[in-house]
Amino acid sequence: MDEMKPVKDIELGNSTKASELISKMLESGGFGAKSIAIAAAIISEGVADKGGLRFLSFPACIIATGTRGIICDMVRTNAFNVVITTCGTLDHDLARIWKDYYHGDWMLDDKELYHRGINRLGNVLVPNESYGIILEKKMMEFLEKLVKEGKTELGSYEIIWELGKFLENEIAAGAVSLQKAEQSIIYWCWKNKIPMVVPGLTDGSVGYQIWQFAQDHNFKINPLRDEQLLSDRTWEAKKSGALIIGGGISKHHVIWWNQFRGGLDWTVYITTAVEWDGSLSGARPREAVSWGKINEKAPMVTVEADATIALPLMWAAIKENITK
Repeated sequence: MDEMKPVKDIELGNSTKASELISKMLESGGFGAKSIAIAAAIISEGVADKGGLRFLSFPACIIATGTRGIICDMVRTNAFNVVITTCGTLDHDLARIWKDYYHGDWMLDDKELYHRGINRLGNVLVPNESYGIILEKKMMEFLEKLVKEGKTELGSYEIIWELGKFLENEIAAGAVSLQKAEQSIIYWCWKNKIPMVVPGLTDGSVGYQIWQFAQDHNFKINPLRDEQLLSDRTWEAKKSGALIIGGGISKHHVIWWNQFRGGLDWTVYITTAVEWDGSLSGARPREAVSWGKINEKAPMVTVEADATIALPLMWAAIKENITK
């Protein structure tokens, strides 16, 4: 055992910065606070390496909340250069450009909500007109435009870039404000040419609209184009790291492709899942080491916390560190 370090109390001044608070959390010794501090340090170093491959993976649910703004800022500032997520991210990110989501409560009467045409996502309320109705209208406009341009077979990242371009046209037409568009993750992925890969593109409203459109139009999703892009990027990368929020297909896609280059060189997981049920969402980085998906020498940590709490705090501190 290395020389033992004493636990220090967290003492806050009247104007303590986020980065200072994170440092104090590291010195506090435990429990989840120390993990958040270690994670922020790993990510700060990782995103500072602009020559490396920097993966960002997350589930759709947080995009229905204000945490969307944190993810958007990560993409807007080019902190990460590959995004892997689920179809619901596209749904929530697009829908909230044109319509609002609302505050709710975990204990609302779901039967009453159903009859009122309101969907509950945790303690967030999503009226039908803010989700399926607006997405169907806008996706049909978008897909008709693509087919007219002769773009009939695309990977998910290419569809998402085309959606970003569509938003630019919406701004020009006065259908959406620049402010609303700049709150969009999709918009900044297109502007910064960051590929956003959605392996399960049909698992959501956007994907359903694509399927429905393809019933009477010559239009195809080609997921192999996504896989080719990921293969090219990972094989060429001299260094690769990842911030992985939650689990599921987006998490596995990140670690799967990195096993072919000797594993991720740094990794941070944020999850509320347990590992004893064998789930991917709950699996810790050490398990990925056994598969060669994370390099055994890589700095790695799991933050066991709700991402809507941990991520804003961590990102505030990271931004202070990388702009010094």
